[in-house]
Amino acid sequence: MAKDLNKTVVYSALEVANICGVVNQTAINWIRNGHLKAFSTPGGQYRVYRDDLVQFMESRGMRIPAELLKDVEGTKSNDSILIVDDDKGLNNVLKKYFEKVFPDLIVYQAFDGFDAGVQMAEKHPFCILLDLDLPELNGFDLCARLKQTDEFDRPYVIIITALEEPGLEEKVKSLGADLFFQKPLHLKDVADSMKSFFESLSEN
Repeated sequence: MAKDLNKTVVYSALEVANICGVVNQTAINWIRNGHLKAFSTPGGQYRVYRDDLVQFMESRGMRIPAELLKDVEGTKSNDSILIVDDDKGLNNVLKKYFEKVFPDLIVYQAFDGFDAGVQMAEKHPFCILLDLDLPELNGFDLCARLKQTDEFDRPYVIIITALEEPGLEEKVKSLGADLFFQKPLHLKDVADSMKSFFESLSEN
């Protein structure tokens, strides 16, 4: 699903520690225990690619400095999706299913508009699965905002909804939505459509 990211910038274990706000030995332990991808120089020093560090920090909900994101494609992880739905049961089912079908995908969750805003600003997900009908949030306005401004790096938007209105799919797609699904969801159909959509992107 993801495109290859630029791997020309590397950091030492000490630089990783400084970026993450930990001591040098902690960063070394992350590497030795297999939590953080790294390679060794001929002299035995650890080095970490920038995009691997970004993915590591995103997967653990760590705040990522703006300078670290520079030159990483689109300043967002191409391996992350944010599920925004106040139905906790469905949200959790989607998370588990996506993690099974897309094992390399980092899945974030938000259950209300405020939490969604915080996570979009901090984690810059590659894709957002958005329920149109959220309390105290206009899903139509958010869809347009996501696609028409650079505030959240213009993620791909997948709309899900239980609303039944004539021309609803056409309306949200005119606002920039990339995919649309009516509830109740058929998870395999959703996953298959997502696979096809992201494969088409990688071919362009």
